[in-house]
Amino acid sequence: MKYRVFFAAFAMVALTNCSDAPSGDAVVTVNLDGSPNSDAPSQATAKMPMSGPSACRSVNFEQVPLTHCVADPNDHHIGMVNLAADKKPFGSMKAFADNVDPDAIAFAVNGGMYGDDLKPIGYYVENGNRFSELDRNGGEGNFYMKPNGVFFGTGSKWRVLGSNTFFKTIGDRPEFGTQSGPLLLIDGKLHPNIQNDGPSKAIRNGVGVDSAGKAHFVISEAPVSFGQLARYFHDEVKVSTALYLDGQISSLWDPANQRLDNKRIGPIIVVTKRKKAASE
Repeated sequence: MKYRVFFAAFAMVALTNCSDAPSGDAVVTVNLDGSPNSDAPSQATAKMPMSGPSACRSVNFEQVPLTHCVADPNDHHIGMVNLAADKKPFGSMKAFADNVDPDAIAFAVNGGMYGDDLKPIGYYVENGNRFSELDRNGGEGNFYMKPNGVFFGTGSKWRVLGSNTFFKTIGDRPEFGTQSGPLLLIDGKLHPNIQNDGPSKAIRNGVGVDSAGKAHFVISEAPVSFGQLARYFHDEVKVSTALYLDGQISSLWDPANQRLDNKRIGPIIVVTKRKKAASE
């Protein structure tokens, strides 16, 4: 049975989240350098119906293949999902895709760090409801590689901010938000603990918002260093602040390109097509 949930503020079609148990990807077990976990599940890609032009394209940067997806506030809405109708995490992009109308989806990506229960770690807001508080504590793993940050937004305005800046400056609860870490770029500069091209390379993805308000999601198709991914956001995407989303579990659903990754994931960022008025 297909489920359909409309996010009130931006008419988004999606379902609440669900996912399988993680395989070594909980924030408490993520390697600081993002190196692969031997227990990480393999990726399976399923064929999906074509659904109009894709918002994603293939690029190469420093000899690394990447997929670059763009959410345009004129054309798209963004929201978060984590739990399905049975109140259990979806656990995979495929499980989510099985419960929504693919024609409504521009694309979807994994949406930040999570615990053993596949529920978010750190700040998490879905459809205006806050399910997890901002985490400003210390710890081990990529999430606690300070400064970390929050990707959030309301309506067609989306931002990435460092967690401390978010805490000090954002008073109103956004319609969606997810905390992850580390920040890849801070005010146009690489995170101080990220090397230009460190020895650790893994599948990785991140997000940044440009000066025009477009949200850029980048996922590597081959192992990439933190520095390379950060430089792509700096040199090619032209954003001043970019946030790392996750490593080996990085996943994408792009219905138009018939791509459906099937790794085990927690929260999901869903980009839906905006319904335009007949006069537009």
